Amino acid sequence: MTTVNTLLHRARERLIIISDIAAVVDAARLLTEGPCGLVVVCNADGNLSGVVSKADVVREISTCTGCSCTTRVSDIMTAQVVYCTPQQAISEVWATMKEHGLKQIPIVGSQQQPLGVLYANDALEAMLNEVENNEEFLRDYVMGTGYR
Repeated sequence: MTTVNTLLHRARERLIIISDIAAVVDAARLLTEGPCGLVVVCNADGNLSGVVSKADVVREISTCTGCSCTTRVSDIMTAQVVYCTPQQAISEVWATMKEHGLKQIPIVGSQQQPLGVLYANDALEAMLNEVENNEEFLRDYVMGTGYR
């Protein structure tokens, strides 16, 4: 069983964090420059308090006056965050992402600190690799070559 932990190195590279008191334009800047379409919002203790997507930023900036927008990230973030942990099975996380229609999901540690952002295509690739490996092991077993 493959766990999220095996993809943590890749997910860490995509992690973008912003304070819950930051301005929406700051989140927009991070989303433009960063490798991910999701910004993880943290409170003063560094714990997950929400997420902001590119769509959230576009929706907010379209109703205010662009760069002079003073709306805080905490006002537009999704506070009820669907997330996963490093110990979860990839197949379980994929089912959650599918159920909620997510393309990416934050990975959090035991203290709700953000560790990374997992993409749906990474989860699919990991599940495909697991199936291919299982097929190889089964073929070797049937052919009498064992589990080398």
